[in-house]
Amino acid sequence: MNGILNWVLWLPIIGAVAVLLAPKAKENVIRMITLVTTSVTLLLTVLLYLKFDTSTADMQFVTKIPWITQFHINYHLGIDGITMLMTFLNALLFFICTLSSWTVEKNVKAYFALLLMLQSTVFGVFFALDFFLFYVYWEVMLIPMFFLIGIWGGENREYAAIKFFLYTFFGGVFMLIGMVALYYATGKGPDSFSILALQGGHFVKETITLFGYTLSFEHVFFWFLFLGFAIKVPVFPFHTWLPHAHVQAPTAVSVILAGVLLKMGTYGFLRIAFPIFPQAAVDSSTIIAVLGLISVIYGAFCAMAQDDVKKLVAYSSVSHMGFVMLGLAAMTSQGMNGAVLQMFNHGTSTAMMFLLIGIIYERSHHRWIVKPDGSKGYGGLASQLPKYTTVFIIGMFASMGLPGLSGFISEALIFLGIYPRFTTITVIAVIGLLIGAAYLLWMFKRMFFGEPNPDNHDFDDMNAREVFYMIPLCICVVVFGIFPSPLLNVMKVSVGQLVDLLSKY
Repeated sequence: MNGILNWVLWLPIIGAVAVLLAPKAKENVIRMITLVTTSVTLLLTVLLYLKFDTSTADMQFVTKIPWITQFHINYHLGIDGITMLMTFLNALLFFICTLSSWTVEKNVKAYFALLLMLQSTVFGVFFALDFFLFYVYWEVMLIPMFFLIGIWGGENREYAAIKFFLYTFFGGVFMLIGMVALYYATGKGPDSFSILALQGGHFVKETITLFGYTLSFEHVFFWFLFLGFAIKVPVFPFHTWLPHAHVQAPTAVSVILAGVLLKMGTYGFLRIAFPIFPQAAVDSSTIIAVLGLISVIYGAFCAMAQDDVKKLVAYSSVSHMGFVMLGLAAMTSQGMNGAVLQMFNHGTSTAMMFLLIGIIYERSHHRWIVKPDGSKGYGGLASQLPKYTTVFIIGMFASMGLPGLSGFISEALIFLGIYPRFTTITVIAVIGLLIGAAYLLWMFKRMFFGEPNPDNHDFDDMNAREVFYMIPLCICVVVFGIFPSPLLNVMKVSVGQLVDLLSKY
């Protein structure tokens, strides 16, 4: 199994090169190359899962090769239980997005090549155990995303792409400063960029002088990293790029954005910010919890106010990721396990919602529940599109956190974890669940019940391809809602190790 991470990481790049070498006119060949690449990558991640040792928190399938030896920068890869879930989620969603993108006709070669490049960079972020390598993948990821939104997006795609790029780049600059500070704080030694060696609270007593004031090194640079990761989550008030990016992005890119890229931010907290600066993380937990709570409530209210169904789901992501932040702020076993589980479950349920919006958009060429002129956008879809309605109900209730579906388990664990530490915040956060249920049911009522809109009378129900790529997501939200143990068993030891570290401070 040595080297399997390299295959998972580089196979999409090999696929992208093959796509670029394919004749431009052979669009189906290009699509098939992408599908084969993402399929094999998915199978490799399943193999990773089967071979993964759940009894240890140590990094597995490790590869370490000297890269820039003068500065002790290594090509260092490895995964633990937390990474394993994100790896599978990334592989699954890109496989599905390839199928959902089958109808893309604009610059097909460039589209699928960029999609594969994006998949590889996301794997790189999750696998990297060298901070410099992590940062490189974090920033390179911006390139395919910028072009995928800016070229294949909606009417205001350039604005959305530039705003997404600037926000994430801004956060990345603060992360860069934090990385440089760590490099010098460790004496520029062999482990200066090693994420594993930096962990453990080595900088608790370090100080730094800024603007004539002596400050805690740990607290200053924890917030530098916090800003970089919080923008990507996105945490209120750094969320304003998200609705624009989601609304303007093509369907597959919205799926990847909500399903995987937002998780890079929370993954950064788990892999870097919390274990490297545990004292600052513990001291800041109340602020993190408050920001998470604001994201939950604010995102839910914003979602309720939307007539654009895609924008509604985009704001719901702000609210749901707020629950993840609450789980992280709890710093207890239940809260942390719930947060990681919610990262996975939100990835599958929100992916369902964006894919379903994309399907109805291909038929109607709009996303309005109520159009800007006050006329009905959708209505009566339940009587017209039974298959579509059935899948929509599964995705909606999973997103809502209904017992028996995946969202419930993760949110319940988060509440169990955070209640002892932040009881008032927990009680207020319940309001977010109620608002979430209200806006989702209100959306469903306006879209699926009542008299069918005459403008929509010729809509076709989901075709075989659309049903096929929705099936894996339906299985995930149903099976893991009833039986979450396969996910919890993989991550519990790794999460437990982080909780033990934080409990010492």
